Amino acid sequence: MNDDAQSDRRKYEFRKVIEELTEYSGSGTQLVSIYVPPDRQLSDVVAHVTQEHSEAANIKSKQTRTAVQDALTSIKDRLRYYDNPPENGMVLFSGAINTGGGQTDMVTRVLEDPPEPIQSFIYHCDSDFLTEPLAEMLGDKGLFGLVVLDRREANVGWLKGKRIEAVKSASSLVPGKQRKGGQSAQRFARLRLEAIDNFYQEVAGMANDLFVPKRHEMDGVLVGGPSPTKDEFLDGEYLHHELQDIVIGKFDVSYTDESGLSDLVDAAGEALAETEMMKDKTQMDEFFKELHQGELATYGFDATRQNLIMGAVDRLLLSEDLRQDVVTYVCANDHEERVLINRRKNTTDHECEECGDVVPAGDGTREDVIEHLMAIAEQRGTETKLISTDFEEGEQLMNAFGGIGGILRYSTGI
Repeated sequence: MNDDAQSDRRKYEFRKVIEELTEYSGSGTQLVSIYVPPDRQLSDVVAHVTQEHSEAANIKSKQTRTAVQDALTSIKDRLRYYDNPPENGMVLFSGAINTGGGQTDMVTRVLEDPPEPIQSFIYHCDSDFLTEPLAEMLGDKGLFGLVVLDRREANVGWLKGKRIEAVKSASSLVPGKQRKGGQSAQRFARLRLEAIDNFYQEVAGMANDLFVPKRHEMDGVLVGGPSPTKDEFLDGEYLHHELQDIVIGKFDVSYTDESGLSDLVDAAGEALAETEMMKDKTQMDEFFKELHQGELATYGFDATRQNLIMGAVDRLLLSEDLRQDVVTYVCANDHEERVLINRRKNTTDHECEECGDVVPAGDGTREDVIEHLMAIAEQRGTETKLISTDFEEGEQLMNAFGGIGGILRYSTGI
């Protein structure tokens, strides 16, 4: 498995755990979250947990007191398995979660090596687990400022990882080239140039207000529009000088409304080739090309799984929004069948399609469908790509193809 695939899988595993933890709640302040930086001595963490356990004896509510102390004991027990924190640190969650009907269940999770190093030690006790710092690590990577303009209108926004976000827009008061009667040609030309200059300053003001506070986090600025507008705008150095220095390209774009921001990102494909969204878009463009013009596309759970097992899939494409489990049923006559169900739903009794034998719900083997397919892909040397739904083609993969597709090494006819 290459580095990108390992990173995708790791992020998916973290995202799945975070989604699970976010759904939990406790009564009072009895859910404990501890963030441990990589340079923190675990003996110090154990000492802190021991001190918190002692202080928890002062909690008035017996239920909360017992829950907090049990959570801290569970965390302390888990820490004994480690000599030092992992390379990027670790996060520990423990507490009694509400399961309905006044019942609770103790949950403990240890997440090793998050996507980015943990910066500071956090001890947090509340009715919810503290997952926001982890969620931020999994957020969109890559930040580009987007500007599209002509002499009639302009739009300014962001490319955040794989997501395009329109933020500000403006319309100009620049008169057309045909002057009104009674005005001399020179006066009309002067007024028009002044209006153009004022509009460029307004657009730059919008961009500066939005981008300058984030300039040290940005990877660059993209400017699009027809010629000569975009050239005049950049050559006139209307942008703040620190933004002007990180303009990575100007590109011909026909539309300057919100859709023009997407056109700009498409036009800047080569410059953005290493960004997450363009990597995803390249994969999906190839998938759709093969789907319509070739024979090297597969989609849907059954067909893609068959092709995976044959070793015919070069790249497995899975939607990041796929939230399903695969349940495997084996009847008394050894017929094996698989059914996809929503992750939140319970399994049901299953009637074998071949012989009619009924397999009780509890006898089915349940597994996350992404992990199921990725495991097969890893065994067959197939690269896996997790595709965002923050762009049109990625959304189509999820909505039109069930979030599962692939590009084949050779045609199988399946």
